[in-house]
Amino acid sequence: MTFETIEFRVDGEVAWLTLNRPERLNAFCRPMLAEIAEALDQVVAEPALRALIVTGAERAFSAGQDLTEPAIATADPAAAVAESLDLFYHPVLERLHALKLPVVAAVNGIAAGAGANFALNCDIVIAAASASFIQAFTRIGLVPDCGGTWLLPRLVGPARARALMLLADPLGAAEAEAWGLIYKAVPDEALHAEAEALARRLAAGPTAAYGMIKQALDAAASHDLGRQLDLERELQSRAAASDDFREGVAAFLEKREPRFSGR
Repeated sequence: MTFETIEFRVDGEVAWLTLNRPERLNAFCRPMLAEIAEALDQVVAEPALRALIVTGAERAFSAGQDLTEPAIATADPAAAVAESLDLFYHPVLERLHALKLPVVAAVNGIAAGAGANFALNCDIVIAAASASFIQAFTRIGLVPDCGGTWLLPRLVGPARARALMLLADPLGAAEAEAWGLIYKAVPDEALHAEAEALARRLAAGPTAAYGMIKQALDAAASHDLGRQLDLERELQSRAAASDDFREGVAAFLEKREPRFSGR
């Protein structure tokens, strides 16, 4: 399938999804979000895929929503924004969140507004040293969306989350790492190599267990300890029935590296 606003390619067990509107700093528009949804459907449909990398073309990850998009610049912006969130952003974020395989965000420049929160919805975020994260919404009189008000307090704590959202100041990659917003900042020239190495390491791992870890972490936000222990028991029982568990135990006993199949 040919895309116009993204690039999507598969390299063995790893897929790359690149936001590709560099003339607009990879700002989101409805066609781009629709194409991302199609690409994520392809990821789900391909059982051989075991990791996904999301990045941006050229000098930005994403500047957020394209405010020049005709669908947004209407006489009724309230309705247009609500429609974009309901019909385009939210389905994409739900697809992304529901992926059972691990997703690595490689943030290669500015990640602003919806762009920042799109990256933070990925499982592991690494960023080029020159990258920055901006909750830019209040600069134009809006409220953080795309899960930002849910994600940020859990990642950096309520005090820092509140300041990031109210002040809309940029947060550099090194500070984002120090605050726990992202996993790691790396030299600019090493970003894609680091992202690929990380994705290939994950692709060689126990994919089914990764999916269950993601499920457990999602549930923990709303569970008390007792309910979480029950869920852990259920998931651990399922993991123990997997081929990967049998291989992991065999490899441990034989003192060798495991060869996981993802099943």
